[in-house]
Amino acid sequence: MGKYYLAIDIGASGGRHILGHVEDGKLITEEIYRFPNGLVEKNGHKCWDVDELFRQIINGLRKCKERNLIPSYVGIDTWAVDFVLLDENGERIGDAVGYRDNRTQGMDAEVYKVITEAALYQRTGIQKQLFNTIYQLMAVKKNSPENLKQAKMFLMIPDYFNYQLTGKAVAEYTNATTTQLIHAETNDWDSELMDALGFPREIFQEIHKPGYVLGNFREEIKKQVGFDAQVVLVATHDTGSAVMAVPSEKENIVYISSGTWSLMGTELKKANCSEISGQHNFTNEGGYDYRFRYLKNIMGLWMIQSVRKEMAPQMDYGEICEGASGEKIKSIVDCNDSRFLSPESMVAEVQKACRESGQEVPENIFEVAAVVYNSLAVCYAKVLDELERISGHHYEQIHVIGGGANAEYLNQLTATKCGCNVCAGPVEATAIGNLSAQMIAAGEFATLPEARNCIKNSFEIKNYEP
Repeated sequence: MGKYYLAIDIGASGGRHILGHVEDGKLITEEIYRFPNGLVEKNGHKCWDVDELFRQIINGLRKCKERNLIPSYVGIDTWAVDFVLLDENGERIGDAVGYRDNRTQGMDAEVYKVITEAALYQRTGIQKQLFNTIYQLMAVKKNSPENLKQAKMFLMIPDYFNYQLTGKAVAEYTNATTTQLIHAETNDWDSELMDALGFPREIFQEIHKPGYVLGNFREEIKKQVGFDAQVVLVATHDTGSAVMAVPSEKENIVYISSGTWSLMGTELKKANCSEISGQHNFTNEGGYDYRFRYLKNIMGLWMIQSVRKEMAPQMDYGEICEGASGEKIKSIVDCNDSRFLSPESMVAEVQKACRESGQEVPENIFEVAAVVYNSLAVCYAKVLDELERISGHHYEQIHVIGGGANAEYLNQLTATKCGCNVCAGPVEATAIGNLSAQMIAAGEFATLPEARNCIKNSFEIKNYEP
């Protein structure tokens, strides 16, 4: 048996510890531990309980020890844009406010007093999302200026967990790009932009690429979990890890990282910060080895997750997907409308959108789900058309990776609406990409294409024709 690698993959609704190793040329994975996550109301804001999340990270490491499956390397990925501020003693200042909180309302206007939206895109290549870190930091500056003045370190959420494990504070490149404070040409912090906005540049840590070996566990952590391991910077933005797991060695690929969000795009070697790209709100997020994930955020399965929670929490997603496939309702809503970001009732909001547009209003769980799935497929087709027109490439295949690869009805709708083949899988793309970055760093694979070839031969990939 070769080395074990541990991917700690934490999403908006839960986290898991996935152990991996290479055996007979195939990547073998096993879930070791799983735990819940979610935003909690605290001091009038929607926040992440990062203390509880770190306790769960430790619990999962202990499970490895209990089962005598000791990883040599560990990597952590989470969602993007959210952060913590630390004081001179390394203690957290304030709460870890989440991206669905409304504190960023109006903060875009504050940023645009300093730099226009078009100029900001030209510098960073990052699409406007009101929850981007740049607007969150402006909210801190406006509403809690004392926190920013007291801060000695700014760390994205996975960087914070890495700091707690190793005592070393660095910024990982792929997640750092989602702050909208990284220059698209230098791949480094845009100090000029920070100065203009009044963000203290000294609190931002040195940037390292995925594959950087951060170091070993702190002594206290070793005692808690019963072993030592090396912490590797993976693509700490979960989508960055997921895209690493696209099972294709081709250069021109289209992927949909399908989970809470649907991230649809391709890979570029140079950021596209053109005016037309900005008008279509495409983003140039950092990828492995300074590749750019040229993509668009789509509301994704968050809508289905919310509908299930309201209408049928006892049903699994497969049952909902299958039931939706039998419905005839044709109503379509705009999945990217901000009204679906954090409504009091997702069901009521979908129904209201249909009513306002003069379409049939869905009533039961399967009708509402059918509207969402069909709307997502229509959105995917629109984004594919935009990608082809902007890039000048014709794409004949879409890779659906992540949890949405299990949504057979949605995958078939996507193939039909987009008019091209859909390859669905691997389902655990984020954890697999996380493991791949560790394995490349350890010499298990020489390159990303080699890792992707192994992934293609290791996991089930389902095909859907238009």
